Amino acid sequence: MSRLRFYTALYVSRLAAFGIDVVAKGRGTNLPGEIALKIDPDFISHIKGVDPDRTVFVTGTNGKSTTTNLIAHVLSKAGVKTAVNLAGANLLAGVAVTLMRNTEANGRLKADLILLETDERFLPVIHKQLPARHLCIANIQKDQVQRNGEPDIIWRKLASVIDKDTTLYVNGDDPNAYSLGRLAGRCVSFGVDRNASSFEKKDDFFSVTMPCPVCHGPIDFEAYNIDNIGPFVCHSCGFGKDKKNDYQAHDVDFDSKTFTAGGRTYEFGYSTPYFLYCYIAALAVSREFGVDEAVIGEAFKDFVNIGGRMEDVKAGGRTIHYLRMKQENPETVQSALNVIAADKSEKIFMLGLDELVDFDPHYTNTFYTFDCDFRDLINSNVCRCICFSGTVAYDAALRMLYDGFDPDKLTVLPTNDDETIINELTKYDCDNIYLITWLKKYYSLADYAKKHAEAKEAQ
Repeated sequence: MSRLRFYTALYVSRLAAFGIDVVAKGRGTNLPGEIALKIDPDFISHIKGVDPDRTVFVTGTNGKSTTTNLIAHVLSKAGVKTAVNLAGANLLAGVAVTLMRNTEANGRLKADLILLETDERFLPVIHKQLPARHLCIANIQKDQVQRNGEPDIIWRKLASVIDKDTTLYVNGDDPNAYSLGRLAGRCVSFGVDRNASSFEKKDDFFSVTMPCPVCHGPIDFEAYNIDNIGPFVCHSCGFGKDKKNDYQAHDVDFDSKTFTAGGRTYEFGYSTPYFLYCYIAALAVSREFGVDEAVIGEAFKDFVNIGGRMEDVKAGGRTIHYLRMKQENPETVQSALNVIAADKSEKIFMLGLDELVDFDPHYTNTFYTFDCDFRDLINSNVCRCICFSGTVAYDAALRMLYDGFDPDKLTVLPTNDDETIINELTKYDCDNIYLITWLKKYYSLADYAKKHAEAKEAQ
């Protein structure tokens, strides 16, 4: 009876996926999986030929999509047939769709390896049906408090699936993630040397660190490669002392976009510290699965990241540089600020944080911006800052003022109206514009800016 239910789920979900591909190709990342799981709740575990030793989960707070796509690109170059959820559908239904699309008519997997981005909160649910023995953890950081609470909750969820049969690939520069290595049968750590983009936090009222995951004393970071990630030690219990990562990015050169690891030079196409951790994680996983260094190097050269992370839009002869980030996550906000601060030319900085529309009750918060340090940005030749939002424009502006920004160069727009925002932008002559906001708002502003420029040219 269970096999009949499985085959029904397989064929019905395939039919649904085919229909979606015809009508709107690329949109069927979840619905067919929801159908399959509705018919057979154990659909994933009923697929034949799945080998836990050839199954890799990539999870964590930041960077799991990029890391997954990068590993998949390397494996493709190496000729490894991989079942992977490149679209980022990382809940149980998305995993079901990925496996359904890589399953023969007889219910047997037609891939050499399974590589899945998995949501960190739902990892125990997914692992129950698909007990992968390889787990890559990018990091464990503050994120989406409405869903995740605080990092210790995520730590415990990840810990629940790690045992002596697990090979763990873990960010050795993140204390939370690195501490999970004690639970695994084998731990492979990766990290990045201190480099030109590393920074230190000033010891003042707004400076924050994190508690040691072993003894709960304060972690001391030698430097930050990205916020709350870098060479560290706990002086209370010695956690992190004399740590040596298995895969380490040395000689990082953001101008030439190269780093060395294991005596070999690799190119990386996205010259920010945030992405560098994705590359070194991909190197660790790929090498442990036997991919040749030369193949990895070639794959790194021509890797093109998924859209929506860093984009430019032209508007009336101006370029708006958009840096996508989770406004629910201080690490990605700080990384974006650091990228902008590295540009010392005159610039306009636009900051649009807003209400989080996820599930009821919707909420706003600004404490993530208070975890960040705006001073390097403020001192990087910002001629005008525009804070806009329907809910927290004044809160964001206040954070800028606390770090010493000139109030005469600050504009506060308590609105999300595209016309109002673009009209304010046109008052200033600077053509170098940086924007931090959520993705939907970026698309809305970019569309309006383009139409506004076209209408002006037509006059």
